[in-house]
Amino acid sequence: MAGDAGGYSPLFHTALEEHAAARRRLPEHESLPRVAEQLVRDEMMLDGNARLNLATFVGTWMDDEAKAIYTDAFDKNMIDKDEYPQTAAIEESCWRMLADLWHAPDPATSIGTSTIGSSEACMLAGLALKRRWQHARRAAGKPVDRPNLIMSSAVQVCWEKFCNYWDVEPRFVPISEEHPVLDGTGLDALVDENTIGVVAIMGVTYTGMYEPVAKNTAALDAVQRARGLDIPIHVDGASGAMVAPFLQPDLEWDFRLERVHSINTSGHKYGLVYPGLGWVVWRSEELLPDDLIFRVSYLGGQMPTFALNFSRPGAQVLLQYYVFLRLGRVGFRAVQSDSRAVAMHLAQGVDRVGAFDLWNDGSDIPVFAWRLTAGHTENWTLYDLQDRLRMRGWLVPAYPMPDDLGDHVVQRIVVRNGLSMDLADRLLADIRTETAFLDALTAPMPTDRPRPGFHH
Repeated sequence: MAGDAGGYSPLFHTALEEHAAARRRLPEHESLPRVAEQLVRDEMMLDGNARLNLATFVGTWMDDEAKAIYTDAFDKNMIDKDEYPQTAAIEESCWRMLADLWHAPDPATSIGTSTIGSSEACMLAGLALKRRWQHARRAAGKPVDRPNLIMSSAVQVCWEKFCNYWDVEPRFVPISEEHPVLDGTGLDALVDENTIGVVAIMGVTYTGMYEPVAKNTAALDAVQRARGLDIPIHVDGASGAMVAPFLQPDLEWDFRLERVHSINTSGHKYGLVYPGLGWVVWRSEELLPDDLIFRVSYLGGQMPTFALNFSRPGAQVLLQYYVFLRLGRVGFRAVQSDSRAVAMHLAQGVDRVGAFDLWNDGSDIPVFAWRLTAGHTENWTLYDLQDRLRMRGWLVPAYPMPDDLGDHVVQRIVVRNGLSMDLADRLLADIRTETAFLDALTAPMPTDRPRPGFHH
């Protein structure tokens, strides 16, 4: 019996556990560390397996050496540059490495910062575009009350947030079967004197496809020749900015194109770092308005800071530095090549199932999507395949495409470092098995619950 002689102390019968179900108020009393830990671990077990989460772009694996650095740096606050000057110096080293990787004309005159993720980086880049536009308009004696930003309808939701939070009109170029990405088509009709910039995506969230930055640049060059409007580009390279330099080095998408003012990326995506890190870099200092920069002193000098968040982890910055030193260009090329090989192997396997049409094949970033072949069946949808795969532990999202393609439902796989070819073959086997199960249905699957929209 619990509590009898012999020192038996039941772990799963405590006052804390009895009250844990409420989950809405702080417990009255403290508990033993091992009891609180067990309760947290019990709840963690209900989450999915991160390695099998093929919905997320965010990294889920790092090596033991990185974990050791992470543990030693948990307590570092990135904003405390005077207390942690070396971490601040490492942050600068990282974004200067990125400026060089992205062909900044002179990395020594570039400027950048780490962020919590690409969403914050996009906000900063958007603010810089808006503020430069405002300064130019005020200098010309013109109003500044109607800024707009042009982007694809397949843009990540952070850009919609930016426009909402900072009073910028979003102008969307709808994607279509003929133009599945923003490729310069339609820009002329949307650009005007109030356009603060155009966003081009290196790795569309819905499908993983690159938007051709050079084509968008050419379209804006034509606008400038015809109408005198000099419109800058921001490249949202959340994923592709850490893939293209290694897998498509001859592709011109970065600061080699003069119209590209700024680039962001996610260190915690194909930068191969655990969640909580983004980067944004401007090709030169004058493209980041000085009135967006705050300066703090450390070691008798001045350190610029312009991130939106104040206190934030320094550990991920150190992890990024570790990964840069650990892999170098050759190592990054090997890792990203392996991920792309797995993605293309999976895409070929899905294509051979016979029930699907590929949207793309994973040859840009290691991401691909597919749709159900028209007329294949009336008994099930990709949402049903999503549910069947989830029963086997795989998270493979299904969702509608945006706007003009909203009647197309696709399913997408994101291949990250840690998804081996062996695991990929197991996934393919499960896709074949579950597709065969669904094809054997003699009546439609029930559709009595709402299907999720796109939110990855």
